[in-house]
Amino acid sequence: MTDDALVRIRLDAGRYEASLSSTNPAMEQGLEAVHEGKVVAVATLTQDQGDKGHWQVTIDLPAAVIADGVQVIAIRAIATGAVLDRITLMSGTPLDEDIRVEVALLRDELEMLKRAFRRHCAETVIR
Repeated sequence: MTDDALVRIRLDAGRYEASLSSTNPAMEQGLEAVHEGKVVAVATLTQDQGDKGHWQVTIDLPAAVIADGVQVIAIRAIATGAVLDRITLMSGTPLDEDIRVEVALLRDELEMLKRAFRRHCAETVIR
């Protein structure tokens, strides 16, 4: 079994940068970015000087993956199909409404738990 580790460095202006460590020779085939089941970009791998098992990874993400709602881009190995990282992008009015609803539900649940805890404490007072 091999150990493949992809460590994200940054995502800036649509460029994903990471460091890849792997002992798997098949990893040299590269990485790809997949969105909604389609390959949207292929990574550029630059091997570190003097270290055969380490590469610098860059992927330029296309503007087409930026849209309202939640978008997930999987970074996977071309040779094995193993997903090594995921990029999650969230934006837009529909998302704002979803988050507001979730926060309201969480507040209601917290109030219910507080009432139940206070009731429990009042009933178990040592006399």
